[in-house]
Amino acid sequence: MEKVLLITPPFTQLNTPYPATAYLKGFLNTKNISSFQMDLGLEVILELFSKEGLESMFAEAEKSLGESSENAQKIYTQRNQYIRSIDPVIKFLQGHNGTFARRLALTDFLPRAARFEQLDDLEWAFGTMGIQDRAKHLATLYLEDISDFIIECLDEHFGFSRYAERLGRSANSFDELYGKLNDNETYIDRITLKILHNHLRETQPNLVCLSVPFPGNLYSAFRCGQFIKQYFKNIKIALGGGFANTELRSVSDPRVFEFVDYITLDDGELPIEVIHSNIKNPNKNNPDHDLYKRTFLLKDGKVFYNNFSLRKDYPQEKCGTPDYRDLLLEKYISVTELLNPMHSLWSDGRWNKLTMAHGCYWGKCTFCDISLDYIKNYQPVAAALLVDRMEEQILQTGTTGFHFVDEAAPPALMREVALEILRRDLVVSWWTNIRFEKSFTPDLCRLLKASGCIAVSGGLEVASNRLLELIQKGVTVEQVAQVTANFTDAEILVHAYLMYGYPTQTIPETIDSLEMVRQLFELGVIHSGFWHQFALTAHSPVGMEPAAYGIKPDYKNISFANNDIAFQDSTGIGHDQFSYGLKKSLFNFMRDVGFDLPLQNWFDFPVPDTEIENDFILNAVESRELPQPKAHSKIVWISALPKKQNTEAGLELTFYQGESSLILELDPALGNWIYRMLEKAIPAKDSHLTFADFQASFEEVFQDFELFWESEELELLRGVGLLVL
Repeated sequence: MEKVLLITPPFTQLNTPYPATAYLKGFLNTKNISSFQMDLGLEVILELFSKEGLESMFAEAEKSLGESSENAQKIYTQRNQYIRSIDPVIKFLQGHNGTFARRLALTDFLPRAARFEQLDDLEWAFGTMGIQDRAKHLATLYLEDISDFIIECLDEHFGFSRYAERLGRSANSFDELYGKLNDNETYIDRITLKILHNHLRETQPNLVCLSVPFPGNLYSAFRCGQFIKQYFKNIKIALGGGFANTELRSVSDPRVFEFVDYITLDDGELPIEVIHSNIKNPNKNNPDHDLYKRTFLLKDGKVFYNNFSLRKDYPQEKCGTPDYRDLLLEKYISVTELLNPMHSLWSDGRWNKLTMAHGCYWGKCTFCDISLDYIKNYQPVAAALLVDRMEEQILQTGTTGFHFVDEAAPPALMREVALEILRRDLVVSWWTNIRFEKSFTPDLCRLLKASGCIAVSGGLEVASNRLLELIQKGVTVEQVAQVTANFTDAEILVHAYLMYGYPTQTIPETIDSLEMVRQLFELGVIHSGFWHQFALTAHSPVGMEPAAYGIKPDYKNISFANNDIAFQDSTGIGHDQFSYGLKKSLFNFMRDVGFDLPLQNWFDFPVPDTEIENDFILNAVESRELPQPKAHSKIVWISALPKKQNTEAGLELTFYQGESSLILELDPALGNWIYRMLEKAIPAKDSHLTFADFQASFEEVFQDFELFWESEELELLRGVGLLVL
């Protein structure tokens, strides 16, 4: 059968599919190429974390239990409770057994080991957590206890979202990974390959595509390739995805091709189509014969990069709608690792994933891989087409939650998508990644919220204006504070990506950056965050011109992966020492505690006092000003039309918002004009009310528009739903 089997190897996420295979399947549909996709990681987890799976696991672990820790012994001793409880717990986390929450949350039904020791520190949340959230968090700790047992007694490389990640991270040489692949199969390998074998027999593909987004998928991808090469010799294997795109651009070790036949770079649609064409028709009458697109393969015993095809990549609008069929959508597992509502979005809930645009519209950040296609090749998708795809996915999956996985969603396109959602009266929830730029005005944030936006994440990076300028982030700390306040005022959650150890960063700048973050959390304009240490990558401006940033790279011989580069900073500062204190402080800030503690308390070595004024962020937020409307600005009404009623005093407009109401008593002429304008400003396919139109209409009947625009009535209207975009 001429079928393509698309596989995401173990492990990415428990709660939602990684979208790469769905994107490829959607494209292959447009070419009438039959395909089947599977999230192999999820299927391994489901087999492992089941009654039969745990029975087998504990039986296997018994052989090596003698030298295990007290925690492992404790878990093994309670094995019957784990075996008894696992199926109902998994069913609950899949959303199919909601009434079980009370037993999980309010009784000692679950066996407990080391992960539950942190509960004393988390009791602060249990007073406000709902039964479902508390049950989900306890069930998550229970799964993590079992995971700890697997790591200690069965497979040291196991992880729910990473498997053997260390073997893939910065692996300049293939030696260690090659050696591991030639060792005996692990317990997890055996489960993985058994499931893979069943799928290969059922689908009978002629091409298997292994999508490897992260280092934590790499080992398992090669183990799958090895199995296919051994037992299904007629099947060709292609490997691609985010890891290949960033790390394998310099691969030269021919041993890699003992496990795969092709490695493709960048967008996979056309490379996979060409590979499939060559497999289907290997004859010279095939116009694609031996002409590949961005594809490594083995030729005469050496790694050869074949990019001879002159065919052009497909524009985004021709790539089809991501297709989630075949995936076990009802069996994904939502967990709550952290109790923070923003942070939990990454692990809780099943999200349909889309992109508003290919690449990044900014494309200047010096730490980022802006030289690579996935960043530099910016292609937005039309708003109407995006919402078409949303509607298709709702029908396909039954899910109305969307995660737009853009590098940075463009504000203008977000506006148009939001308006299109409102025009179609579509009820959805969505979140995305952004840049904290000034385009996100209070009114735009309110529009996004009205369309279903629940959260945004964005890079604050180093909260230092000197370093933000060096990064070429295009924002200042003051601007970030104002934009995050705009989102928060609109009831949209905000997550900040934070960085430390950027080249030339000093110790005082690190402490000042922490103080900025403290104030942002204390003021409540960001809700969660994550600190990561700066990594020098080969494809970033810093990596390509290290001397300009005061660093000295430690280059290695590259025969396999090439991205992260070790380096020495001219400051000589060991930034690793700040890791624990920064993360500990952030953990507390996300719990709304620790704001009054001196910054020194987060570190076990002396740090300088901050030089940032303690009201710096507050002053920045309070200095916000509404932007002046432009003639082409759109006037939009996002609330229900008011009740209109004639009174002895004039005309009364009553606006209802939730449990509250607002009454405007107006001159009848002005009241009727306002009502007509609100009708025209409702998002609809035939409504296009600009500020110039609004002003001209007013001046046809009344005088002094500027006075009206600054009036109390207009201010009240803007407060209840009149937006200027």
